[in-house]
Amino acid sequence: MTAYERSCILLRFADLIEKNLDKVSALETWDSGKPYDQVANVEVPMLVRKIRYYAGWADKIHGLTIPGDGPHHVQTLHEPIGVAGQIIPWNFPLLMYSWKIGPALACANTVVLKTASQTPLSALYVTSLLYEAGLPPGVVSVVPGCIPAGEALCNHMDVDKLAFTGSTRTGQKILEMAAKSNLKSVTLELGGKSPFIVCEDADVDQAAELAHLALFFNQGQCCCAGSRTFVHERVYDEFVEKAKACASKRVVGDPFQKGVQQGPQIDEQQFQKILSYIRSGIESGATLEIGGDRCGSKGYYLQPTVFSNVKDDMLIAQDEIFGPVQSILKYKDLDEVVRRANASRYGLAAGVFTQNIDTANFLTRALRVGSVWINCYDIFDAAIPFGGYKMSGLGREKGIYSLSNYLQTKAVVFALKNPAWL
Repeated sequence: MTAYERSCILLRFADLIEKNLDKVSALETWDSGKPYDQVANVEVPMLVRKIRYYAGWADKIHGLTIPGDGPHHVQTLHEPIGVAGQIIPWNFPLLMYSWKIGPALACANTVVLKTASQTPLSALYVTSLLYEAGLPPGVVSVVPGCIPAGEALCNHMDVDKLAFTGSTRTGQKILEMAAKSNLKSVTLELGGKSPFIVCEDADVDQAAELAHLALFFNQGQCCCAGSRTFVHERVYDEFVEKAKACASKRVVGDPFQKGVQQGPQIDEQQFQKILSYIRSGIESGATLEIGGDRCGSKGYYLQPTVFSNVKDDMLIAQDEIFGPVQSILKYKDLDEVVRRANASRYGLAAGVFTQNIDTANFLTRALRVGSVWINCYDIFDAAIPFGGYKMSGLGREKGIYSLSNYLQTKAVVFALKNPAWL
């Protein structure tokens, strides 16, 4: 199959997803509990955009011609890496599908993709659309399953590449299995405890709304959630009141109902884990401003929760809660907040809210994270690379940087006899 033919298949695939938007969105909501409006208006359009982005790359992947030091013709070939094993999480099944499938197919690989056991439906359905678009049989296989399915993929000697999005602990195990089997190439997008820094010159109303979005989007089940909200002492008290007000207005309920902003957490285990962190915050001395309990008596619904007077040594300031729990910390100056923000085993993302370009430039360079959003958050354009420092992962996904994850570079050298020029 030519690169152009691969591009055409991906473009037809994107068209079919758009044509079936309602069904795709409903399956994602049934699987994950996230609001239907969020899926239909934000996530499926992002899925389509990413597939079209990688369709554009399919026939633009090529090597180089390199001048040699002697009478040789030197070129590089960019070849498919082979069989890509991909493991996606339950919090953004369709988006993670596009982050993995898009570059792998653009680079002419075959794929075995394992979904999370909680959320198999949307990936299975869109893969049927991919075959309807003309993908040859067997190029992509979707395997729903639990831990044994993932371990089989990681240990298999015929799998050449692993790409995983999920927890840091699981990522470490995957890296170990890859090393012990056939030294598979591994890309990891792992956990985070991302700082959201509100500077003293901030518009507090806007900052509170953006910090609310940075944490509570997708029920707080986001690896790059702004889960450590650092606020300058000059505006701290005002910010806490406005953050509390934002949380009080958040609409929790049936994810298929219009206007609902927060559906249920993914399952009982995650639900109980979040409640345990809330109890820990209270017991460790943080101030519970609002929330702190379940919503209603049925389902895995949680009240939007805000803690103030949070200290760096509290579990709610250190661990990835993965739920609708905002922790607000106070700081005095930029040097202090950089030191505290970087004092984490994670380094996935950060947000900065300031009107001062010098402050923005300083923090952009000082923060040891893979993404810094200035006066915005959760901007995931198809061309923007994403990945972490430290224990937040290895490599980058999305954009041009993701293509190298699925390619081998081969050097080819020809001896030249009587070259006309060198």
